[in-house]
Amino acid sequence: MEKVRVRFAPSPTGPLHIGGLRTALFNYLYAKKNNGSFILRIEDTDKNRYVKGSEKHIHESLKWCGIIPDEGPFTNGHRGPYKQSERKDLYSFRIKELIDKKQAYYAFDTNEELAKLRKESEKKGETFLYGAKNRAKLRNSIAFGEEKTKKLLKEGKEHVVRFKMPLNKEVFCKDLLRGVVKVNTKTLDDKILYKSDGMPTYHFANVVDDHEMKITHVIRGEEWLPSLALHVLIYEAFGWENKPFFIHLPLILKPQGKGKLSKRDGETLGFPVFAIKWEGDEILNGYKEIGFTPSAVVNFLSLLGWNPGSEKEIFSLEELVSAFSIEGLNRSGARFDPEKNNWFNHAHIQKIKDEEIAKLIIKEFQTNTFKKIDLAKIAALIKPRLNSLSDIKKTSWFFFKGPENFDVNDLKKFKNLNFNSIIETMIESVVKNSNANALKEDIEQSVKTNQWGFGKVLSLIRLSIVGDLSGPDLFKTIELLGKKECVLRLNYLKKTLSKTSEDSL
Repeated sequence: MEKVRVRFAPSPTGPLHIGGLRTALFNYLYAKKNNGSFILRIEDTDKNRYVKGSEKHIHESLKWCGIIPDEGPFTNGHRGPYKQSERKDLYSFRIKELIDKKQAYYAFDTNEELAKLRKESEKKGETFLYGAKNRAKLRNSIAFGEEKTKKLLKEGKEHVVRFKMPLNKEVFCKDLLRGVVKVNTKTLDDKILYKSDGMPTYHFANVVDDHEMKITHVIRGEEWLPSLALHVLIYEAFGWENKPFFIHLPLILKPQGKGKLSKRDGETLGFPVFAIKWEGDEILNGYKEIGFTPSAVVNFLSLLGWNPGSEKEIFSLEELVSAFSIEGLNRSGARFDPEKNNWFNHAHIQKIKDEEIAKLIIKEFQTNTFKKIDLAKIAALIKPRLNSLSDIKKTSWFFFKGPENFDVNDLKKFKNLNFNSIIETMIESVVKNSNANALKEDIEQSVKTNQWGFGKVLSLIRLSIVGDLSGPDLFKTIELLGKKECVLRLNYLKKTLSKTSEDSL
């Protein structure tokens, strides 16, 4: 059986959109599931749309997600080069082959001439198609003949090369996801295969490259489905029998309304549509910068258009490789859900080792004041509260610095409470108990004996320790901070409450 070879072939025209990243992911999963190769190919034949920095962004986005190409411009391989701009000689050879086979021809029509013809067709309520019905009447090598064509080429007359579309032919295109797609060539025009700047179009270059790189499966977005018939015909024109299998993925739909997900949707609703930061003319943060784990991004992308056939939702990249199949792909579009994506991220953060979270704490605060074992314990306490890695600072700052200012609305909650007596009692409990469980039992007993409200007392202690009325396990937090630090914080809150008059509260 032929070894599976798939490719992800983005154009470097800007940052890598999340939809492109999903296409790369599905290609990668299919390759790895079948012990095949995943190839990265940069399709940079459109000089006018090339954006500096795009190739790097594509490479770094894939790398961050763990989608590592087996072959490509950054990893090499035996079927390169992997940038289309470096494959000009091959395209030149292949386009001449197609012309010699009478399957393509030179066209010298100017843009102005074609624009005039389109306008005339519009007036008649028709759509202008450059093809079998009119090509012999237009300015091309079919109409001019061999001698005039040679003369024009020798003079350097600007031209393109067009595909000679068969007249009224039924083309049967097989898609593994959608079945057989039938197209009649009378609806297709003679597409340009070679531009006047001497570069191939996408349609020509991608077919040639897929053939030369021995690609067995083309997995791409459904926006390329209308071009499938042309690509199949180009294979047939060359006489290449081993066409790849085609799979056209459904769209990723915007969270609200109709249409596919765009950068504007992210800007409007406040979420990224890129994996990592794009530092072009406009700096745009990606999921990495807002605190997502790469495993979470890969996980939520995998379930946009694919169903594992079970209730399981949380997957590692390795588990996705094992579970992935073409049969699980959906035909209909998948709606992007930013809130569900946050849920995925929370779940994946819980899988991170405490020691790794500890390293992020050190990086966040630029401190190694605490021993590693203490930092790991801090990590274990705050991890259940992390929806994003960017939450680390706001969920752990009080381990490094005591509260200095309190929200006046929080202080108001204790204006009718005998806080002096309660805090003094709590200080005694903190001093005489060495661990969280013993401290909790002692405070519960004090609350019961003095008939205080347990919730009110805990809120008072928590405010003194973490500066807020919510936070991680209070008693474990006190144990980690130590008796001396907690007594200082309890006394500071008592002093603050004492200095604040009832009128100001």
